Amino acid sequence: MQHGPVVRRRKLGAELRALRTTAGITSGEAARLVGWHQSKVSRIETGTSGAKPSDVRLLLDAYGVHDDQLRGLLVMLARSDDAGGRHHWWHAYRGVLPPTYRDFISLESQAGAMRTLETTVVPGLLQTPEYAREVTRAAVDGMPEERLDALVEVRLARQDVLRGDPPLELSAVLDEAVLRRQVGGPGVMARQLERLVEEARLPHVRLQVLPFAAGAHIGVTGPFVIFSFSNTSDLDVVVLDHLTSSLHLERKEDLEAYTEAFNALLIHALSPEDSLDFIAATAAGA
Repeated sequence: MQHGPVVRRRKLGAELRALRTTAGITSGEAARLVGWHQSKVSRIETGTSGAKPSDVRLLLDAYGVHDDQLRGLLVMLARSDDAGGRHHWWHAYRGVLPPTYRDFISLESQAGAMRTLETTVVPGLLQTPEYAREVTRAAVDGMPEERLDALVEVRLARQDVLRGDPPLELSAVLDEAVLRRQVGGPGVMARQLERLVEEARLPHVRLQVLPFAAGAHIGVTGPFVIFSFSNTSDLDVVVLDHLTSSLHLERKEDLEAYTEAFNALLIHALSPEDSLDFIAATAAGA
């Protein structure tokens, strides 16, 4: 298990190494093509040192990689919060966002698909402003109102990925506890449940409820997120949130284990259609 920036360096290096090999170029030849020492190419490919966006572009040019989407994704992996180049919208909130959260938003903004199990609260991408405020307030006791306002703004701004072109493909499994927990009181919850029904009708959003009647399930170990990228599965990553940090899993066996777990949850969960009915009934107090 590694933290996000380390995972991204290693994934970037592995992808660049694979592209170099496909191009039939040795690391020494790559270094000569871009005017570097061979050791720099090796350090980047092993993830022991970071790469600037300009470095990545040079290597991709040398390897004849012209796919704009793939180039953009690899440049994103190279662009740390302190790197130069184009700033993303969340840079305006650097003073209030911890690095792990910024890294999560960066992955979320570039992913093609997101699969998530939520056992406690509504996924951030589907939260109403009122609900988001109550959840954020509860997460950090005594938070100043100014910081609370900023964090809620970030939560709502993240939701733009569901309206992008193309939009993020979201598949979410919600434990029934998410629907029953009275965050902010009955009024806030009623509006939140209505929002879930509205969002679930989007063609790229799949929402399924795991009812209490399903009994014990593999998701009792806790929530998780799987990010997938349309260019290559080698960049897929599992994110596990903790109180003060996030952990990222990148190993093939970890990805396979969490993918199998998510698929098992889909089998035990209500169908998308029945889930909508269940949420509507919960909102009505049935």
